[in-house]
Amino acid sequence: MRTRKVPLASARGIAALALVLPAILALALFRYYPVASAAWHSLFAWNGFTTGRFVGLANYRQLFRDPLVSTAAANIAWYVAIRLVLNLAFPLAAAVLVFHAGTVRPRAGRAYQALLTMPFAVPLMVVLLLWKFIYSPGDGLLNAVLRVLGLAGLTRDWLGSFDTSLYAIAGLGFPWVTGIGIAGFGMLLCLGGLQAIPAELFDAAAVDGVRAVGRFRHIELPLVAGQLRLIALLTVINTLQSYVPVMVLTMGGPGTSTMVPGLYLYQNAFSYDRFGYACAIGMAMAALLAALAFFQARAGRLAEAA
Repeated sequence: MRTRKVPLASARGIAALALVLPAILALALFRYYPVASAAWHSLFAWNGFTTGRFVGLANYRQLFRDPLVSTAAANIAWYVAIRLVLNLAFPLAAAVLVFHAGTVRPRAGRAYQALLTMPFAVPLMVVLLLWKFIYSPGDGLLNAVLRVLGLAGLTRDWLGSFDTSLYAIAGLGFPWVTGIGIAGFGMLLCLGGLQAIPAELFDAAAVDGVRAVGRFRHIELPLVAGQLRLIALLTVINTLQSYVPVMVLTMGGPGTSTMVPGLYLYQNAFSYDRFGYACAIGMAMAALLAALAFFQARAGRLAEAA
C-alpha cells in the first residue's frame, strides 16, 4: 500500500500553524473573549453574580445622561492634553541631549542613557507613594522647597484642592523623562530614531554651517516624526485607560475633580455592583480608542505619502 506524500509547502504550513496556534488561542482567550463578553454583558442590568436582566441599549443611553460621565470626560481631556505635551517635549529634548552627548563622548552617552532608563526598575506603586509624600500638605517635599525659597504663599494641599488636584496628578513624574506612563519609553524611541539618521546628513549640515537649532528643525525633528506620532498615540491610550494614579492619590476627589472614566468604571463594577453599566463604559472607551488608533494610522500614511 502506497503512502501519500504531503507536499513540502503544505507540511511547512501545517508546522507554522502548529507553532502559532498556542499564541492565537491565548490571544483569543485573554484578549478577544473578554471584549466580546463585555460587549454582551453591557446589554444587561448585571451585578456580576446573577444571570442579569436584558435591557438592550439602556446602559449606553444612561452614559449620555450621567453627569459623572461628563465630568470624567472633561477631566480626562485635560489630563490627556497635559500628558501629551509632557510626553512629547521632554523625552524628545532628553533624547537629543543624550544623542549629541554620545556623539561627542560615547561613554558619557551610554552612561546618560543608563541613568535615564534605570527608573523603569522602580515599581509604579513605589513611585506613586513617593509623589504622595512630595505633594503632602504638611511635611511634603514640594511645600518644604517652596518655604526654603521664600515662596510660602504658594504652599497648599496640592492633592486636596479643587484647583490643583488634577494638574498635580497630570504632572506626576517630573522631569517627565522617565517614570510615570510611557515617557521613558518615548525617550528611547526618539533616541533610536536619532541614531538611525545617516551621519552624512549631519556632516553636510556642519559643512553648510547649520547651527544646532536649524539642525534640530530641519533634520532631527522631521526624521523622528514617526516616533513622535507613535508616542502621541501611546500616550492617549495609556492616559485614557489609566486610573491607578488617581485611585492611589485621590480616589477621584476632592469631590469629583479628579474623576476619570477608568476609575468610574472600576467603582461601578466593584463598589456599586453595576457590572453591566461598567461594561458599557468600557465598550465606549474601547470604541474611542479604536477610532483614535484608526485616525492616527491614517494620518501617518498621509504624512508619509506627502
